[in-house]
Amino acid sequence: MKEFLAEWSPIDGVMLALPHEETDWNYILEEAEEQYRRIIGSLVKEGIHVVVLCKDRMRAEQVIRGAKETPGKGSDKKRSAWDLKGVTFIEVPFNDTWTRDYGPLTILKHGDLRGLDFGFNGWGLKFAADKDNQVNRRLNELSVFNKGLYRNETGFILEGGSVDTDGEGTVLTTTRCLCSPNRNGYLNKKEADGELRKRLGAEHVLFLDFGELEGDDTDSHIDTLARMAPDNIILFTGCRNVDDPQFEGLFKMRAQLSMFRNKEGLPYNLVELPLPDAIYDEEGHRLPATYANYLVTEDVIFMPTYAQPQNDELAKQTVRIAFPGHRVVGVDCRTLIKQHGSLHCATMQLPRGLFNPVVFEV
Repeated sequence: MKEFLAEWSPIDGVMLALPHEETDWNYILEEAEEQYRRIIGSLVKEGIHVVVLCKDRMRAEQVIRGAKETPGKGSDKKRSAWDLKGVTFIEVPFNDTWTRDYGPLTILKHGDLRGLDFGFNGWGLKFAADKDNQVNRRLNELSVFNKGLYRNETGFILEGGSVDTDGEGTVLTTTRCLCSPNRNGYLNKKEADGELRKRLGAEHVLFLDFGELEGDDTDSHIDTLARMAPDNIILFTGCRNVDDPQFEGLFKMRAQLSMFRNKEGLPYNLVELPLPDAIYDEEGHRLPATYANYLVTEDVIFMPTYAQPQNDELAKQTVRIAFPGHRVVGVDCRTLIKQHGSLHCATMQLPRGLFNPVVFEV
């Protein structure tokens, strides 16, 4: 008996990877470091321990600790530096910073935790991933995983952002990603369904066939489109502008979601998230901004924001419908979206007991 843990299960911390000069962030490295400092600060402020993968620990500590001059109205204001209590640094090589897609996926097997290390090939051979694909194995060699919990599943390509679960046996995913020929050959939906049942213990698999955001490199990761929540709820990215090129796909996605049934044969309660106003890069290409890319913890939801006050606030209020007992903390992710990802993509929750307790001692 296997159980793929829901994101709101108890955790010991959250894992991120800090940008460095050999990542795709090198052209805006200082801005990217400030973005990650902002995320880490938001997590630590809420009492969540943060595990930071880094190239150089001393450099990483300086980046996260250091204060930075911030212009104020009429005079210079300085943001005070904060100490590193609640932050652990681990030196390990990586290509990119999207830990959601190469970090461990955690299941319970007969009541015991297992950290599954699935294969990662750069979102279908689009980007270099040789180092990313070794991160979990390396962490295990460093005794970061609790002894005996690591499981090598690298023969199957599966990114964390491509699957979501209610923690009760249902897995939500997308056909376009799971059946991508550049990941696991030409799996059909029935075969992909079988793999999720075998490897994650899924009892009920829901495949979305529609929905895609412009600028998305992931082949429609589910965490950009729709998310499961307790009490039979699915939140989804909506689009009300018929002139938006994404309208048709998201409209069809909504229609399909309305047809989905849970394990008991009942329809889901659907909650529509707003779509951020279009954000473009310097060359005029649209970026895949979405509010569905939030991080859920036991008590707090960390919501990506994009300096769009009305949309940002509506997204916060909307997610409270599905998680009425959670606080919602906004995190400005305008830098993250420049590399076509957002808050959920950059983080991976660490379920309680998965990592060696020594990691969290500071």
